[in-house]
Amino acid sequence: MTFDKMQFVAQVHLWINIKFKIMSKLKNKVAVITGGNSGIGFGIAEAFKSEGAAGAIVGRNHLTLELSAAQLGSDFIAINADVTNLADLERVFKDTAEKFGKIDVLVANAGAGTTGTVADVSEAEYNKTMDLNLKSVYFTVQKALPYMNDGGSIILIGSNAAHRAYPSFGLYGATKAAVIFLAKSFSNDLLTRKIRVNVITPGTTDTPAFDKFVPAEQIEAVKTQFASVMPIGRIGQPSDIGKTAVFLASEDSSFLLGAELLVDGGMTYLAK
Repeated sequence: MTFDKMQFVAQVHLWINIKFKIMSKLKNKVAVITGGNSGIGFGIAEAFKSEGAAGAIVGRNHLTLELSAAQLGSDFIAINADVTNLADLERVFKDTAEKFGKIDVLVANAGAGTTGTVADVSEAEYNKTMDLNLKSVYFTVQKALPYMNDGGSIILIGSNAAHRAYPSFGLYGATKAAVIFLAKSFSNDLLTRKIRVNVITPGTTDTPAFDKFVPAEQIEAVKTQFASVMPIGRIGQPSDIGKTAVFLASEDSSFLLGAELLVDGGMTYLAK
């Protein structure tokens, strides 16, 4: 067998082109990710960057925003904004479009867990939770629409708390159940623009949210306990959600709209 240098070089170039194509599902796409400065949102931003996207991450914490933007590099900008404030939302999309052009992908990820039973939650806590987890999603989508390309993708973030009645997470679960429904409703509203709206429903995921509910010295034990009851045997990672978001943002999911993808390690349907 003789060595054909030209054939070898051609095969290498073919392999590189195929690999580049596989790893660039979002090449030239512009994305906005709310709550993109930490946790699931940052995991999505990292996954988008690895697939060639550019755009903006949005958050309220100046420090984590700047640190996250530095990790993502020059293709992403950090926008400090409160997603419950409609003027801030207008500014987010205006600034992103001025920097990158029209938006192809929107991830409405910002939100927070609220604990308390129906006997405990105050009106102020109720209103704050509804504003952050439901109102902000509705108006994030509304304010993005004038800046979005037709044929784009909108990704909402639900929670398996919408399907399982976890103790003291009733209000949070209710807001996420509403978000899951909005994916269907928005898709119907946007059919003429061919903008697909889908929702990712995570289960327990390894994010800084643990710090808010669990004393520091107990965090690892709590994570181990969660993993022990999950059918897959581990808790989720932000990268698990990121990979799913890439699928929904890309043409690979062009036949999905109004769909819910459960990325919860089997917790919703298989856990005892």
